[in-house]
Amino acid sequence: MGLDIDPPDGGCKAWFIMVCSFMVNGIVFSIINTFGILFVKLKEDLEEAGDEDAAFKCALVGSLAIGSTFFLSFFAGILADKIGLRTTSVIGGIIATLGMGLSALFHDRIEVLYLTYGLMFGTGASLAYNPSLTVLGLYFKKRLGMVNGFVTAGSSAFTILLSFINPYILNNHGLLPCLIFLTCLSSLLIICGLTFSPLTKKQPSPAPSLASDKLNGGSFVERFIYVENWRNKRFLIWAMALPCALFGYFVPFVHLVQFAKNIPLDSDDSQNGQKAAFLMACIGITSGLGRLFFGRVSDLPAFRRNGNRIILQQGAFFAMGVCTMLMTVAQFWKGFEYQTLLTICCVMGLFDGCFVTLLGPIAFDLCGPAGAGQAIGSLLALFSVPMTVGPPIAGIIYDKVGDYTPAFLAAGVPPIVGSLLMFAIRRFPPKEDVDDNVEDNREITIDKAEAEKIQRNESQAALEKERHDDQYDHTQSMGTSGTVLA
Repeated sequence: MGLDIDPPDGGCKAWFIMVCSFMVNGIVFSIINTFGILFVKLKEDLEEAGDEDAAFKCALVGSLAIGSTFFLSFFAGILADKIGLRTTSVIGGIIATLGMGLSALFHDRIEVLYLTYGLMFGTGASLAYNPSLTVLGLYFKKRLGMVNGFVTAGSSAFTILLSFINPYILNNHGLLPCLIFLTCLSSLLIICGLTFSPLTKKQPSPAPSLASDKLNGGSFVERFIYVENWRNKRFLIWAMALPCALFGYFVPFVHLVQFAKNIPLDSDDSQNGQKAAFLMACIGITSGLGRLFFGRVSDLPAFRRNGNRIILQQGAFFAMGVCTMLMTVAQFWKGFEYQTLLTICCVMGLFDGCFVTLLGPIAFDLCGPAGAGQAIGSLLALFSVPMTVGPPIAGIIYDKVGDYTPAFLAAGVPPIVGSLLMFAIRRFPPKEDVDDNVEDNREITIDKAEAEKIQRNESQAALEKERHDDQYDHTQSMGTSGTVLA
């Protein structure tokens, strides 16, 4: 028997869960987004040890973290369905904390960091992150859009904070205290996960749905996967275009700080490092603003109809690709290198916010409410491959060439190509348009049938009236004859 949950759309518990989801989102993605700051220190330590592939090896640590976070998101959703949101999130928080703690313990062993920072923290982050979004739908309905906007802005807010805190700890105390701080921060995921309990007041639904009957009687795969998504040509094209675009997406998040320090931005080494780290803060600030701004823009009627939200996302990817390439031009603006990079990062962050905030709405546009959840989970899993591969490839290019220019130019190409591939989606009409045409034809058919029925009723009424008049005349004539005979 199914259970219908009536979201309260407010109340102390609901708002508290919203704040906890905000913190989970912020902690997970701020640690991932600011890895570029740790990357510089890790790379310096490896280079001092005489490692020629330092950039590649250090980039792989951050790539494994982001890759495992996204790759396991689909499985995290299935696990949450089986053992519950709170249990899944708490387990994730414990694994993430252990991973970060072991990273601090073995901070000078890059091979161990692949397992602890890359895989363990990434796995824990995935298990903690997915329930933090799912639980919002249990407590909010009318305000769900506003709440989601607030929660996703957590990554921007925490990224800004860590962009200042991490460099301060690294410069004054070293890598070990910084990783200990991140371990303490990760432990908050456990506390936040404890709040993700379902509503206690539930009402049984009158009967199981047709979809549930089909699911229970379907194949093993259909019991876990919403196969209708993969029969949707528009979604298939989108699911192929996005991973293609993301091959270069994460490269600036890992290599930007080192790239900026190499220019350099300031003659003083300390100031140079601070300015390079502040570029990450700028991306975080404008990304948060972009999520709020483009979220409102995408709700305009012009973008809601015909799946036009995809146009916004196409423009965002194209702009991010161009911005990644333009970063290489900053070194030629002598005396204005920092200002140039600052401007480019602000623009890039704005469109990064656009890309992130439109994932959910476009999934609903293409797959509908029934398939949107698994569509998002599937996409995040597909994202893991390009986001894991991109930064290490950029690191290999830097190790071989000794310059980030070819790596950043190459990283700007995939987002542009991905944005162009999305034009293929327009070859297939939106599902709602097809449904509207079918509905219009059905209404026309109904109108014709109604007209024929009315016409038949009128003819029948005319015949009945005629028959009634004949009987009346006959009765009158019989009455007159009787009177005359009398």
